[in-house]
Amino acid sequence: MKKRLLTALLSACLALPLWAQDPLIEPEEGKTLLERITPDGKTIANSSMNLQFYTSGAASFTEGELEEAAFRINKVRLEILGNIGKDFSYHFRQSFNKYSNPHALDNLSSSVEYAYMNWKMNDKLKLTVGKQIIQLGGHEYWINGLKIREFSDFNNNIACYQAGVNAAVSLTPTQQLNLQLLNNRAGTEEDIFLFGRPDGLEKAKAPLLGTVNYDGTFCDKALNLRYSVSAGQLTKGRNIFYLTAGNIWKEGPVFAYLDIMYSREGVDTKGLISELSANLPDGGVTAQYAQYLTLIGNFDYRIHPNWNLYVKSAYETGGVYKANGPYEKGRYRCTWNIQACAEFFPMKNSELLIFLHLLHKHHGFTARAKALGMENYDTQRISLGLVYTIPVF
Repeated sequence: MKKRLLTALLSACLALPLWAQDPLIEPEEGKTLLERITPDGKTIANSSMNLQFYTSGAASFTEGELEEAAFRINKVRLEILGNIGKDFSYHFRQSFNKYSNPHALDNLSSSVEYAYMNWKMNDKLKLTVGKQIIQLGGHEYWINGLKIREFSDFNNNIACYQAGVNAAVSLTPTQQLNLQLLNNRAGTEEDIFLFGRPDGLEKAKAPLLGTVNYDGTFCDKALNLRYSVSAGQLTKGRNIFYLTAGNIWKEGPVFAYLDIMYSREGVDTKGLISELSANLPDGGVTAQYAQYLTLIGNFDYRIHPNWNLYVKSAYETGGVYKANGPYEKGRYRCTWNIQACAEFFPMKNSELLIFLHLLHKHHGFTARAKALGMENYDTQRISLGLVYTIPVF
């Protein structure tokens, strides 16, 4: 079997130059590469591909003054997923809005978000291996980015796609426990720390993040609870901890959620505290002992099969829990935003939607941050856009 497969592969490789030179030699119509090179013509069942597209025109304001009005291609992503037999499945997704430089740690382009295989070992256990999402709690964190007009600062600054392994254990038909071990970064420390690794700290030999995630549904699947705790090493002697929780209610035309996200970081990975020091005479300094807290509330109401309305708000704080360098102990930033959106679905059972979105965001800073040169300010944005997931096959 192995010899025949190797011979088929070599023959295919030798034939490539002929195909390039002679367009009259065509591959077999309707057959995949796997069907052509395996003796029994094995097939990949239930494969699908889609192209995810999100574009908008937006007017952005600072303190009520127009800063910019422009059109953007917010997201374009290619997604391929499917099954191989009854026990194996795969998921690949690549974004065309991200840099394609290869990461130093996971040896994969930064534009690739998903690249993993699932193995259903039995009815109780499923193993996922490859680049995947960190199993944090909350709901905003898990929503397809095409459907989010404005993420919280917390979720917008997490490097959420990492390489590793996850074991999903089915406790009951409606409750699942995930045990996950991933890299806590994909590239070098210069990529994750805004101004590089702080002086005096040694490189981590095992930059990993472990997560325990609980996902359960109750009340005839109307209530979904998604909680998790994560811990990992950033540098030698500096760790990171996440406590995240999502409380989701979906029944009839109502969809609502309340997320609580907290991180305690021995070295600032999100950069929201570190960036406050950018204007210091000697340059910016990566903060140590940073902590962040975010509360997110959302309420959707489907007023008509073709119309959905929602309001959303996020309140976020960031500070330092132990003095270091130019940073005193205490709170540095406090932001909140409020959003309102109307979504129109012109076709029934279609992923096509047109939206009008309004955003107001307050950026507040304490006296500690103002001593580093920061001042409070408000921003606004009005967006009109289109989102469509195009099924390729």
